Amino acid sequence: MRVVIQRVSKASVTIGGKLKSSIREGLLVLVGIVDSDKSEDIDFLVKKTVNLRIFTDENGVMNRSVTETGGAILCVSQFTLHASTRKGNRPSYIKAAKPDFAIPLYNRFCSELSNALGKNIQTGEFGADMQVELINDGPVTVIIDSKIKE
Repeated sequence: MRVVIQRVSKASVTIGGKLKSSIREGLLVLVGIVDSDKSEDIDFLVKKTVNLRIFTDENGVMNRSVTETGGAILCVSQFTLHASTRKGNRPSYIKAAKPDFAIPLYNRFCSELSNALGKNIQTGEFGADMQVELINDGPVTVIIDSKIKE
C-alpha cells in the first residue's frame, strides 16, 4: 500500500460536475493498493498518516500532526500510484489491485483513518473519474510505502 500525503489549506473532489467532498486545512491522502496488502499495511499507514508531524508549531517548525491541529483528511483512491514506468513511455498498472480486492481495503483504510483521527474523514469515490483540486500548503508532500517503510 502506498500513500501520497499532501498538507493542504483546502482540497475537494468533484465527480461529474458535482462536489463530492471538500476539506479546509488538513491532509489530502492519495492511496494505492496492491494484491499483497494486508491489515498490517493499513495499520502502519493509518498510524503514520495521523501522527506525521508536518504542521508547523508556534515556532514555525514542522512539529505537529493533523490530529494535534484538529485538521481534516480527504482520502482518495488512486491506482496510478503503482504505475510501472520501467519499460517504454506508457505506464503499466498491472501491480494495482483489482476492485474486488481493493475496494474493501480502501474502505477499511478510510474507516481506520476516521477512528484514528477521532472524526469522520471525507473521501472520493473508488473507480470514479474524479477531479481533485487542492492548494498544497508549503508545499509539503510525503510519500510512504508500507512495503519499504523509509
